Amino acid sequence: MSCALVACELGVARVDLDDEAVTLLDDASIPRGGPVETGLPLVVDADAAGATVVAVVDRRPPLVVSHDAGATWSEVGAGLPAGVAVAISAEHPDRVLFASRERLFVSTDGGRFWRALALELPGITAVSWCEGAEGTG
Repeated sequence: MSCALVACELGVARVDLDDEAVTLLDDASIPRGGPVETGLPLVVDADAAGATVVAVVDRRPPLVVSHDAGATWSEVGAGLPAGVAVAISAEHPDRVLFASRERLFVSTDGGRFWRALALELPGITAVSWCEGAEGTG
């Protein structure tokens, strides 16, 4: 089962990415590492796992990906809306979670193809994978 943690106006929610069930969590926060340095302009959010770096940028398309720690960049996500947050799976760097203000999108191939979740959450500000907790990866 894959799941995500999503910070939004409702608080922090655990979202099952397979059946899209949402559980609001009490006193939870989104685990994030330190800021990811990209050297790019217009960065809204960024995440890294190994040499893979994904950044949400304030332009079209809304995502750029580097597979060489930021030496070169490729634009991805041409069909995605403006974004507010992104997370890469530390265990599987081809799994990327992208958030607009109210929707979640998942890629399992490094950002080439995306699946939109039907659910909507108001005012999304941050996302993270549920890795590291038993039964949630």
